Amino acid sequence: MSNSKILRKDNEWKEIEDKFCKVLEFNPIALVKNSQVITSDKSTPYASVILRCEGKQEKIKGYITHKIDFFSLWQIFKERKVSKAEEVNIVWTTKQYKYFFVKYISVLFPKLRIMVCPKEAFELLTDLNFRTDLTGKKRAMAEMPILDLKPDIMIV
Repeated sequence: MSNSKILRKDNEWKEIEDKFCKVLEFNPIALVKNSQVITSDKSTPYASVILRCEGKQEKIKGYITHKIDFFSLWQIFKERKVSKAEEVNIVWTTKQYKYFFVKYISVLFPKLRIMVCPKEAFELLTDLNFRTDLTGKKRAMAEMPILDLKPDIMIV
């Protein structure tokens, strides 16, 4: 990961805004106990993720800095668990809020839509030449999220 892209702040994350990304690793820095997020201080990110994103060749390391985004990822990776037949995909966005004015204060709001999908959904959605044997309803079902977590403030 030494030469790969690192995303810390929103202006850096904008490079992959509205792009479909597969979470390869979830590395918590904070903890969750009794549904409460526990951090050592306010300036440390809650977690990091290693991503493979649509249209990007290199892996990307992103830091999770919003408590709700972190808590949702924690629930999926640490509490629910991800089976070998599943993968976790995310979309980072500040453009999909229900209310127009929110984009001006988006730093206050979560930005991740998190989807638990069947394994290979990322490849199916980002590469039309992948698994050409899957067509129609079968392909749609193989791409469809099993679980779709999006903040209430988002429209998609």
